[in-house]
Amino acid sequence: MCRHWEWLFCAAVLAEVRAGEGSQFKAARLHRWSTAGLGYLRGSLCRRASFLSEAECRRLAEVPQTEVAVYAAEPRAGEKLLTVLPDSGLSLGTAHDAVLTLDPSPELSFGHPLTVFFVDFSVNERRCGARDGLYLGNHECMTLALKSRCENLLKRRSGRAERQNTTERARRRLRGRVAGSRRKREAGSSGPRSRREERLEGLCEIHFVPLVVGQKDENKEQRLRCVEQKGFAPCPRPLVISSPNPATADCELNKNTRRCHRQQLRSQKSCRMYQTCDHGVLFSGGWKEHLTYQRHVDNVIHFYRMLRRNGFRSENIKTFFAGDGQLPVGEETEGIYPATEKVMIRSHIAYICRAVSCADSLVLYLNSPTRNDGTMLLWDVNNNGIADQKERYTVGELLTDLEGCKAHRVFMFIDQSYSGTLMKKLLASTKHPNVVLISNSRASEFTWASSFTEFWTELQPDQCLSDYIVKNVARTASSTLGIVEATPGLMNSTIYGGPCYNNPPLTPEEVKREYMGCQNLPTAVWYQTIQRKDLPH
Repeated sequence: MCRHWEWLFCAAVLAEVRAGEGSQFKAARLHRWSTAGLGYLRGSLCRRASFLSEAECRRLAEVPQTEVAVYAAEPRAGEKLLTVLPDSGLSLGTAHDAVLTLDPSPELSFGHPLTVFFVDFSVNERRCGARDGLYLGNHECMTLALKSRCENLLKRRSGRAERQNTTERARRRLRGRVAGSRRKREAGSSGPRSRREERLEGLCEIHFVPLVVGQKDENKEQRLRCVEQKGFAPCPRPLVISSPNPATADCELNKNTRRCHRQQLRSQKSCRMYQTCDHGVLFSGGWKEHLTYQRHVDNVIHFYRMLRRNGFRSENIKTFFAGDGQLPVGEETEGIYPATEKVMIRSHIAYICRAVSCADSLVLYLNSPTRNDGTMLLWDVNNNGIADQKERYTVGELLTDLEGCKAHRVFMFIDQSYSGTLMKKLLASTKHPNVVLISNSRASEFTWASSFTEFWTELQPDQCLSDYIVKNVARTASSTLGIVEATPGLMNSTIYGGPCYNNPPLTPEEVKREYMGCQNLPTAVWYQTIQRKDLPH
């Protein structure tokens, strides 16, 4: 017992002891949730979620615990939590007491499948079972989070066979609809049936670490945090970056005016009379702070340096990165702009493509979080967790900006997931004859870490693109490498448009003078291009 005069000191000691006990209980409880969630992921997820492929189910069932990252959010002062996904357009279900997210592939680029669980307190075992949940004891109930459009479909299935039969019938119906709209797709249609076919894969999967906020929190502070757990994967280290200030955000979302930006991108200055140049546009959206890592910075910087090594001038390389365009100070930061500026991004690409004789080679590097239909996420400017129209860059918009591009060749390097939609539309298009797409994967596959970017950043000025792939076939994992060459032979050149085979070979001085960077056009050639532009179509 404490003496009367010691009561202040004793109270402080007791409070410290209780705080330690509380944090230990919290850690133990979180570890119990994580272990239960991992067990569900391995043993029950595929019986519950018939939307997953057999291959994905097998992978999840065998994923080592040491490769699973754990994210958790708990309430403050009894306040419940809301969960929002950027690709769902609304909150994911109702409010809950806690949220647990398991990422079985933290090395994959977003989006990729991960699992979200809700935990509710003061729920007995019978009520938990009625919710189709997993009872954790201590009146805690864990339920699997599902996108709203899939929840009823899954809850109606009482047995696995019935689920499979119903799913197969639905697939047959969809195949029939897709066959009926094939002609429209080949003509470049973007009607609802074409979109349905593209989004057949991954409709119900959750692909992003969600935004979890307090139900009454007007600031929408992200409460979901990666938590280091013994035996689980270490937490990824998000990049310390800031979102744009409200004034800038409001400008971009409402009206793109000169006063809105710290630095204006004047695309017209990128194209000079009597001169053609190689241009690069590097794009890494990031979407939110907790989805943007140091490797994304490294990817952009390394690809920039590769272009510089291959003769691209620094003033002709524009980079759009994260919420405020932050990159370490250096040469690479000269042409950095926020990825929030969708109008600026599209205007710049379209201008380079429309200007006569402006671009010899146009290189696009894409390294952003993507939805399962190939849509790139820019940045959550209004901080609501939902990818609004002005916060995403669709495949259709990108192809529109590149349509009829007057560059001699356009090389797109795609280091992000779900490039299949872009590949399909490019293959069916007759309006992109000079475009080459080089992707880290095909169809609905994901990209691992930065291996694709690391491979291409070693490209040297004397290396032909096609030869570079063939000679390094083992390193490229070419079985999953996706390549679309609109016109055969476009890859039989260097990235800056130099010839692959010359006899005798060109000297380095000749290559720099005749192919690298910028070349002056004879006046006659310039006027020929102007006349062709003015001819009636």
